[in-house]
Amino acid sequence: MADEALSIAQVAKLAKVTSRTLRHYDDVGLLPPAYTDDSGRRFYRREHLVRLQQVLLLRELGLGLDRIAEILSGSVTRAEGLRLHRKWLLAERDRLDRLATTVARTITELEGGIKMRTEEMFDGFAPGSEKADALAKEAAERWGEGVTESYDGTKKWSRQKWDAVNRQGAEATERLAELAKAGVPVGDERVLDAVAAHYEWIKNHWTPDAESYTGLGRVYAEDERFRRQYEAVQPGFADYLRDALAAFAAARLTK
Repeated sequence: MADEALSIAQVAKLAKVTSRTLRHYDDVGLLPPAYTDDSGRRFYRREHLVRLQQVLLLRELGLGLDRIAEILSGSVTRAEGLRLHRKWLLAERDRLDRLATTVARTITELEGGIKMRTEEMFDGFAPGSEKADALAKEAAERWGEGVTESYDGTKKWSRQKWDAVNRQGAEATERLAELAKAGVPVGDERVLDAVAAHYEWIKNHWTPDAESYTGLGRVYAEDERFRRQYEAVQPGFADYLRDALAAFAAARLTK
């Protein structure tokens, strides 16, 4: 009974992860199942649960899947893994300092003080935070594990790379906000070109197709977390973004 095989659904429920995540871990060779039945369902034994526990622990420490695979294979010692973790913690400390500064600036603006530049609004937000991890997991559930793979890749970015990508996103968003304020229709070539810049920014993290990019626009408008963010830029901007992304997907991503 102690070594009874558990189905992928049972393991997902037990470990509080998605079945999609477990399938991805199998696909990349990180956590193959004990066996697969005739219907294709994966089954796991206790030794696999122990390995999954180690994977999830190392993920909590901010390590990417490639590095976790090296540690579990023995090609990287645990000491080296912890040394990498310490480096990550120091970087995370710096990120939290920037995030605290961003929050302080937001409070100042809300109380009638100096208005933040657009590119400052998201300084300090980066993979490694609980919020970013949760969003990446949610995105993977919506649009597939390709999102998770791209997200893991961003954890290797330098501060300079993050700054450049944040500026790219801020500039694309600011241009779209200007067009929305001017009342330019979403099918206008100027808007489509502006959305193209937004799409190129998104591709730093993940390359959506027409369906998922349109879905991203709906998330901006319908998910209160994002809606508040974009409505703070300009009333009606969340709906404008939704429609603009849909127009771009129909015009330039559909073959």
